[in-house]
Amino acid sequence: MANNLPNPSNSGVKKKHKSVFREYAEAIFIALLLALFIRTFIIQAFKIPSGSMQNTLLIGDHILVSKFAYGIHIPNVIPFLNIKLFDDIVLFQRTPKREDIIVFKYPKNENRDFIKRVIGVPGDLLEVRRQKVYINEELIKEKHALHTDIPQQSRLVPRDDFGPVVVPSGHLFTMGDNRENSQDSRFWGFLETKKIKGKALVIYWSWNAEDNWVRSDRFGQILR
Repeated sequence: MANNLPNPSNSGVKKKHKSVFREYAEAIFIALLLALFIRTFIIQAFKIPSGSMQNTLLIGDHILVSKFAYGIHIPNVIPFLNIKLFDDIVLFQRTPKREDIIVFKYPKNENRDFIKRVIGVPGDLLEVRRQKVYINEELIKEKHALHTDIPQQSRLVPRDDFGPVVVPSGHLFTMGDNRENSQDSRFWGFLETKKIKGKALVIYWSWNAEDNWVRSDRFGQILR
């Protein structure tokens, strides 16, 4: 009686299929790891949801943010699960410069990302008088500031008059360019530098949802 032997050709085909599947799986896994590494430590894309930085940034602008501009930031959550493991760790930390546009964790709810402009750095004596910003008693010329309302005096609302305050070590004072329509350090206080996620670099895409058209003229704009 003849023994039933495996067909060599069929066995080779199975091995080949397994090899191809494994190669694709490994390639996808490596690509995902690389994408996660780039997003975590190098560069990340963000979409602008509000008009607080108008006219520098408009609703629907998509921007790229450098994750290593101010040091190596090791996040405190498991990716995609939003589970915190430890406090943020920042290696080789550098302090942003005044007028830098930064993305950071909103201090009142760290699950939300905010984008604002740095107005005061550690050691600055800062004051807002009738919408004008003074640093160390000197009026700052702000080419980016947008005002849509006249100054209003109110002891309860610090929108147009604030301070004077000294920015403490390890903190920043931030404001939106759209001064009458921005929730920023005037309302929720100083920003800890360890909450910074990165520096805004460039607009790579912009979509006007109201009119359903692409703002192609904004592509490639360097953010300053």
